[in-house]
Amino acid sequence: MNRTTLQRRCAQALVPARGPGRARPLAALLAELTLLAELALLALAALLAVSLVGCGPDGSVMVQDATSFDDPPTDSRFETPAPDATAESPAESPEIELTEEPMPTPANAAALFQELGVVEDYRPEFVHGEKPAQYQKYIVLHDTEGWGDPASVIAYWDGRDNGVAAHFVIGTDGSVFQCVPLDAITHHAGWADTGKNALYGVEDESRDDKVGTAFYATSYTDYGMNSYSIGIEMVHVGGDGDYPQAQLDALDKVIAYIDAWYGFESTIIDHKAWAAGNSDTSAEFAGYLANYQDHRSWR
Repeated sequence: MNRTTLQRRCAQALVPARGPGRARPLAALLAELTLLAELALLALAALLAVSLVGCGPDGSVMVQDATSFDDPPTDSRFETPAPDATAESPAESPEIELTEEPMPTPANAAALFQELGVVEDYRPEFVHGEKPAQYQKYIVLHDTEGWGDPASVIAYWDGRDNGVAAHFVIGTDGSVFQCVPLDAITHHAGWADTGKNALYGVEDESRDDKVGTAFYATSYTDYGMNSYSIGIEMVHVGGDGDYPQAQLDALDKVIAYIDAWYGFESTIIDHKAWAAGNSDTSAEFAGYLANYQDHRSWR
């Protein structure tokens, strides 16, 4: 039965019987109920049909293929246009390269050490305790007050058997010998006049075994510098002429090596700044010392 026939029959069944008080025949009522049931079925079928369609943006019905429900319906008005191959793409932000001065590193220290050609002649009897980096504050410069080469100076210290030495000895030819590790205490600065510990921010403490030390004057009571410093001896005799350039160039590099090894710059002083009345460094070194304290080079 098509829709038109169903509607016609429904209309006929629903027309009331003519005449006042006239009852409707039972057959007519049954026909009416049958038509209503057919109408309900038709409505249900319409609802099912709606589930198989979609509506476009303008309200129009778009039937979707039942075999492609996984693909959503498309409308060209809402599609993202393909990128234009001829259009210029936005410029990428350039990478910012941060540059800074390289900090001293152990690798730099190793290269400087190799460049110096340091002769390592370590003597255990010269070591008087540990000196970790947090205790390193000063580089103390000395004269040997003799003309022996670095090897002879170290042998002389060892022969005296009192534990006195420095970390480095630099010859007049620029040769460099090291006889004490940087992280060890050695007795190169000795006693200082009272008040120097406080002046230089150092103190006598248990890290220094003080083996071989001898207290020799009531006005020289401070012994802290050895525990907070590196000692460098230069082969030189005060009053016997200038310091050779090769020796000064080597001193530049030894100081740079110490700075690189620790990763920071230690304050540079000479021995007589620590111990009043001491002769080293000599008067000939005064101008060089000022330069070292200003910019860490003799020039």
